[in-house]
Amino acid sequence: MSLYRDEGVVLRTQKLGEADRIITILTKRTGKVRGVAKGVRKTMSRFGARLEPFSHVDLQLHTGRSLDVINQVETLRPYGEALVSDYPRYTAGTAMLETADRLTVGEKEPALRQFLLLVGGLRTLVEGGHEARLVLDAYFLRSLAVAGYAPALSECARCGAEAVRAFAIVAGGVVCGACRPAGAAVPSAETIALMIALLRGDWQAADASEPRNRAECSGLVAAYLQWHLEHGIRSLKHVERDQADQPGGVRAGAKWGTREVWESAQDPHISRA
Repeated sequence: MSLYRDEGVVLRTQKLGEADRIITILTKRTGKVRGVAKGVRKTMSRFGARLEPFSHVDLQLHTGRSLDVINQVETLRPYGEALVSDYPRYTAGTAMLETADRLTVGEKEPALRQFLLLVGGLRTLVEGGHEARLVLDAYFLRSLAVAGYAPALSECARCGAEAVRAFAIVAGGVVCGACRPAGAAVPSAETIALMIALLRGDWQAADASEPRNRAECSGLVAAYLQWHLEHGIRSLKHVERDQADQPGGVRAGAKWGTREVWESAQDPHISRA
């Protein structure tokens, strides 16, 4: 069995037998790895607490037949400790971990840019300089761009025209009046500008945005992400529940929340092609 070392972020864990756990980690060099942490659920385990979701760790593993075996762990940054006491940031972080897991489908396929985006997103959440949902939406947009699914935001996704009128998930972003499919959302210009700012990392513009535009942006981004993943992000329901309870949240003022955009994209008359 070959021995190797890498650093990574713990995405999720699941029980195995009476005392072990399977740990899914997005690593810097190897990509997504599933490893067995033996005896980690025992009270006296020497590294049980180091292998919790959100932990940025340095690991030593040896290659197994189906699962690698983790035999050394050192904590680099315990992001979970800072996030667990802040519900909005914790739920946003959970959605990040789930998205990273969904976007890195193949195991041991290098995904350096996705790893760096995840570490950067978690670090920004912990620092607390920006609203949690803005950080999450920026992470969604950038991770989609890295995966090859960046939405068109400055010109029509179908014909390239500059006069955009709507946002259509099935078309790949903003569309002009001539290319607009049935059921497309019609967000404000300020909402599209916010999406552009988040994708580019223009935090000055993003932080100055209005609550109603943030809520509308969140609905569009979340629906666009889940359409391309062809699978819902389960943790998003907790993020949206928290956002809906805030002034100017989804229920309070957004015309296009995640559910409305998602349902419009499910129109049987619209093809994914």
